[in-house]
Amino acid sequence: MTDMGSQPEVDGFGLVLRAWGADEADVLLRGFTDPEFLRWNTPLGPVTDLAGARTAIANRRAGWLRGELAQYAVTEGGVVVGSVGLSGIDPYMCRASVGYWVLPEARGRGIAGRALELCTRWAFEQAGIHRIELGHAVDHTASCRVAERCGYAYEGTRRDGMHRAQRPGTYRDAHLHARLATDSYPDPYPYPYPNPNPGRPAPGG
Repeated sequence: MTDMGSQPEVDGFGLVLRAWGADEADVLLRGFTDPEFLRWNTPLGPVTDLAGARTAIANRRAGWLRGELAQYAVTEGGVVVGSVGLSGIDPYMCRASVGYWVLPEARGRGIAGRALELCTRWAFEQAGIHRIELGHAVDHTASCRVAERCGYAYEGTRRDGMHRAQRPGTYRDAHLHARLATDSYPDPYPYPYPNPNPGRPAPGG
């Protein structure tokens, strides 16, 4: 990733990925305080109020400018429905980690998979990333299915690979998945959706 100017918008699969706006702290707060999110994630810096959410958005912008993060708001029809993005970007190894979440009211429509695939293709085709890693708790079967449907191969189990939910200093095993820029794209794409732009090619294909 060499151009750290404005974070680009990425559209495809019925979604648009864009930078988080400074006025969207309330949406980010809902995501970070959702019980399902808290069940599977233990953020380094918990977001529990609007002030914390505003700080998190500012940190995402700063991380982009440093070339360390590429965090996106996932929008559908102009409405924020979740988040997806890269962290731990290593420019020497061209490697990063990916994470995602979807707001409760938007679940069940394949948004996590579509957002993950869109972000993945952008990272490979536009950001110069070669390897993307995806980790999740071993019993998080929904995340495992999303990873596999988007071509993230299971590579093994990391013992005590992540914190237990909201319990830093205690650990649980994690599955490691990864996808390479040289891997084949999922074909056909596993999350069909009503195409709002008939005839428009999907990103990367």
